[in-house]
Amino acid sequence: MSFEMPEYIHPDFTEEKFASAPDVQVMCAERDGVAPKDYHSTSMYPEYFKINGQWMLAEESRMDSCVVLTNEGKLAVVEARNLKKGDKVILGRTEKCEEGIYLHANGFAEDKAELEDQFVFRQGRSRETAYSCDYDKLYELLRYEKEHGNILWVMGPAFAFDYDARRSMQLLVDNGYVHGVLAGNALATHDLEAAYLGTALGQDIYSQKSRPNGHYNHLDICNEVRRCGSIPAFIKEHELDDGIMCSCVKNNVPFVLAGSIRDDGPLPEVIGDVYEAANEMRGLVRKATTVICMATMLHTIATGNMTPSFRVTKDGTVRPIYLYAVDIDEFVVNKLLDRGSLSAKTIVTNVQDFITHVADGLGLREA
Repeated sequence: MSFEMPEYIHPDFTEEKFASAPDVQVMCAERDGVAPKDYHSTSMYPEYFKINGQWMLAEESRMDSCVVLTNEGKLAVVEARNLKKGDKVILGRTEKCEEGIYLHANGFAEDKAELEDQFVFRQGRSRETAYSCDYDKLYELLRYEKEHGNILWVMGPAFAFDYDARRSMQLLVDNGYVHGVLAGNALATHDLEAAYLGTALGQDIYSQKSRPNGHYNHLDICNEVRRCGSIPAFIKEHELDDGIMCSCVKNNVPFVLAGSIRDDGPLPEVIGDVYEAANEMRGLVRKATTVICMATMLHTIATGNMTPSFRVTKDGTVRPIYLYAVDIDEFVVNKLLDRGSLSAKTIVTNVQDFITHVADGLGLREA
C-alpha cells in the first residue's frame, strides 16, 4: 500500500450561481474584540468569498472565527477576541453564494461508492470496530508526511505512565515523525519525572510498584525544573536523554504546554494565560498537515476547533489535513465529532497500545 494524496476539485466559478452572486458586504469592527452584527463565522471547510468580482479562498481558516478583508486585499481568519477596531469584517449568514459566500464541503475526490445494501451492521466507530485498515493507512500517511508534510501530536499524560509507550513516542520523535507537540503541564511533568526518577506519580513506569514517598516525585520535578529555569536547562544539568521531552529538546521539535487551573508547579514553559496558550497552539496548527490527538478530551476539542479540513501548500495546491482522535472512551472521540470536526478519523483504543502499534508498524522498535 502506498499513500496517494487526494485530488482537490475546485468549484466551477463559471456556473451561474457564482457569476450572478454579489460581492460580500463588510463592516468595520467598532471596538477591539467585538464583531459587527451579522458577521460571518467560519467552518473547517474551504470557504470562498467574492471580492471585487473575484472569488477568493480564505486560506488560513478554522472553526468559529471571523473573516477580515485586509488593507492588502487578502482574507484573514481571525478569532473574534483578536479583532481590532476598524477591521473590515465580512458579513453574511448564508453559504451558497447568496451573499457572496460559498462553503465547499466536498472538494476532495474520494471513493464514495454507495453500499448495495441499505441496512448494514457496524457503521459507527466503537471498541468493536476493526481498525487494521486504519492502522495500515496511517503508517503510509506518516511515511509520506515525514518527508512532505508536518505532523502535529496532541497528547494527554497517559504516555508518561508506561515504559513502552514513552519509548515508542521517543522513537517517533527521534526518527522525524513529530514536527510539533501540544500538551499540558502533566504530560511534560510526568515524562520528566520518568526520565529523572523512573516513576510517574511515584509509580515505577515498568513494574507499577510505588516508590517510598513517591507522591512527592512530580512535585520535586516541578520544583527542580523551576530551579533550573527551563526544561532544556533541567535536561542539560542532569544529563538526561530519555523520553518525550528530552527528544523534543534534542531534535528542536517545538512544543506548546497549555496550563490548567489544576496544575502543580507548573513547569516554567507552561502558559498560564488560556488565550495566549490558544494563540501559541494555533501557531503550530497553522503548519500542520496531519494532527493526531491522543487521550486528552479538552486539548483534542480545542485543537479540532483550530484545525481546518484543508491546507494550501506553498505552490498553491489545496490538500486535506488529516485529523485523528484516539481514546479508550467512545464519548471523547464522539465529542470531537459532535463539535463539528466531521473530517476527523476516530480510533477507540488504549493510547498506550496505539502508540506502540504505530512505532511497530513503522519499523521503529525492531532494533
